[in-house]
Amino acid sequence: MNMAITDGVVFAPPAFAADNLGVFSRGDGTPGSSTYANLPTAAFVPADQDFGGCLEIQKTDSTQRLRYMGQTPMFPGTYLQVTIRIKAVAGSLPSVRIAGWAGDAGGNQISGVTTTGPSVPLTTYGKVVEVSAIVGTGTRGGVDMAWGPQAAYGHFGLDLTGASGGVVRIDDIRIEDVTAYFLRDMLSFVDVRDYGARGDGTTNDSPAFSAADAAANGRRVLVPAGTYYLADSVEITNRIQFEGKVSMPADAILSLTKNFELPTYIDAFGGDEELAFKKAVQSLMNNSDHESLDLGGRRISVTAPIDVRGAVPNRSSYAQRRVIRNGQLRAEESTAWNEEVVTSQATYSANNQWKLTNVTNIANIKKGSYVEGAGVGREIYVKDVNLGAQEITLSQPLSDAVGTQSYTFTRFKYILDFSGFDRLNVFEIEDVEFQCGERASGIILAPLGTVNVIRNCVFNRPAKRGITSPGDGCQGMLIDHCQFISYEGGTLTQDRVSVALNTNANDVKIRNCRASQFRHFAVISGSHAIVSGNHFFQGDPSSNGVRSAGIVICLRACNTQITGNYIDNCFIEWTNEREPEPDFTGGFGFAGLSITNNVMLSSSVASWFSYIVVKPYGTGHYINGMNVSGNTFRCIGATINRAERVDTSFANLTFQSMKNVFFTGNTYHNVSKGAENPLLVRHSQASGAQTWVVDTDDRLPFNGYAMEVESLVTRSRPRDGNNVSKYHMPYTSTREGSGQDQVHVIWPEDMRGDVTLKVRMDI
Repeated sequence: MNMAITDGVVFAPPAFAADNLGVFSRGDGTPGSSTYANLPTAAFVPADQDFGGCLEIQKTDSTQRLRYMGQTPMFPGTYLQVTIRIKAVAGSLPSVRIAGWAGDAGGNQISGVTTTGPSVPLTTYGKVVEVSAIVGTGTRGGVDMAWGPQAAYGHFGLDLTGASGGVVRIDDIRIEDVTAYFLRDMLSFVDVRDYGARGDGTTNDSPAFSAADAAANGRRVLVPAGTYYLADSVEITNRIQFEGKVSMPADAILSLTKNFELPTYIDAFGGDEELAFKKAVQSLMNNSDHESLDLGGRRISVTAPIDVRGAVPNRSSYAQRRVIRNGQLRAEESTAWNEEVVTSQATYSANNQWKLTNVTNIANIKKGSYVEGAGVGREIYVKDVNLGAQEITLSQPLSDAVGTQSYTFTRFKYILDFSGFDRLNVFEIEDVEFQCGERASGIILAPLGTVNVIRNCVFNRPAKRGITSPGDGCQGMLIDHCQFISYEGGTLTQDRVSVALNTNANDVKIRNCRASQFRHFAVISGSHAIVSGNHFFQGDPSSNGVRSAGIVICLRACNTQITGNYIDNCFIEWTNEREPEPDFTGGFGFAGLSITNNVMLSSSVASWFSYIVVKPYGTGHYINGMNVSGNTFRCIGATINRAERVDTSFANLTFQSMKNVFFTGNTYHNVSKGAENPLLVRHSQASGAQTWVVDTDDRLPFNGYAMEVESLVTRSRPRDGNNVSKYHMPYTSTREGSGQDQVHVIWPEDMRGDVTLKVRMDI
């Protein structure tokens, strides 16, 4: 780069002449300053043997100044070398230095900058000495006078210092563009140092970065070696290359709009991957120029939970679609992953079902803590903490905890922790592997939020949880094509503690995921969920082994579809453990669960194992809408009694109240009693009897009552004891026998024959 050549810019003053000494100032060179015209102690010498034409000056002032009064232009990224040849001819020998006056675009003097070059003594009469200095906007090696990006022009010349009275002769002042000393010709980037960046780690280089970006105009911005402190938020709109690094306050945002991917942020922050990730996420949620953060396939070593709200301190809630994608977050060995466990006494009331009150030691209880205690259902978390009121808001009501008791609050540590936000909507995580390493859990959501998405992610060996919802941040959440890999594969099922995911709010979709050997795959507390296309398996090597629930539905009126899944060595459990009443009685019933077209497999299990388990808490509960159809139930290496059952640990179902229960089109392999409803029963009566006792053979779902006969068809000729055909119309009586699962077909006289009935266990 040479602006004198490429742009025709004139930097050098005119040569000294007898008629132009009025443009050379004895002061600072600004308009109105005294000149050398008609000065008795100065004259133009037309024919010096060394210089040709030159200016002769007698030093009369303590600092004798010579400045060209023309404005020599200054440009960011351009460096000028000012050179003067001088010799002493008589009298005292002074020292000489290049000097200048710095002006900004408004004509004001710039203060606080260096305006003189190195001083050189004149030691011999008649010896020509060349003195030079380099001036520019940037602070770079070899630059004597760095004036910063605000410099627009200068008045250049020299100073004579030292003893007065001596006479010197000065050759013409040369000013040359020496930018090529610092930058190669045809350079495709601008250097932040040319715009005043110091890179010393303390000077605020934010203005210099912004100025360099403004000047780049499509070229790259170069950040050379050094540490550049950016005290303010900076947005770079051109591509940028980091050889040095930056440091920033936590609330200052670095937005790299043309290089918005994690590898560039890692370069920007000197290889600190964890800090770079936080600053990139901060920019993601504060800039409209990019909707996603690409991790560039990088593995990020994480030494402590990433508090996303802490990384974005200016946002308490967020509701614009943003995506983090394509990388790996790896939990490294650190005590920061240690769980925080607090034991406190608290009071629970059925009239205040979402709160714990009078909580002792509440200051030590963290939002998002897992709650344990008598009458506390599975996957209950602290949604909020009110220190002043000594109250805790729960993610779900408790089941049987009315009164005052001790609770344990355990705060698991998550690689990505969103719980500090009040609300987070439409946030997506895609193609990210969470390498938890048995140290950390995966993700904890915000307490409120809608339509967040976790897609194509892998949760590898989470310590306790893959995805945790501590409140309603899972409303409408989509979990698609994710893999959950437990570290508890060699642990007996009953001893496992890890859970792949839980939800609390409605409208969740869990689709096409794979989960291996957790305690539970999904604990679902909201309604209108869709669980489809997943494969989750939870077996262990033990014979007659215990199996745990793969899916736990914690809401009676769940309106949930479970379809097309591969349910392997685990079962679907439907409970009402979120019921707030102390006695759990009555209600609308277990309603709205559809289990269709699933592959259900078990091996080496106890005979009492079942694939569908309803577990009522309290009395008076019944099924008020359930569809089980098109499923394949298969057991290998054992035979189980039935595919469905009631867990009567707390209570049984009220069978006389069952409604809208459909078990149709299922296939059973090594299942002794394949349930159907309506159940097709064939009965043959070989001996004459007025009352035919028809047994349903324990094949009504859940060992239910024979409540209704949907149809009765005679399959052979009804006949009396004399083998005479009779055309009587029988009637039926239901709920017969000790188990109320028999039907009596009643004739007006003793009859023989064959009938087929469709019997229902619901009304």
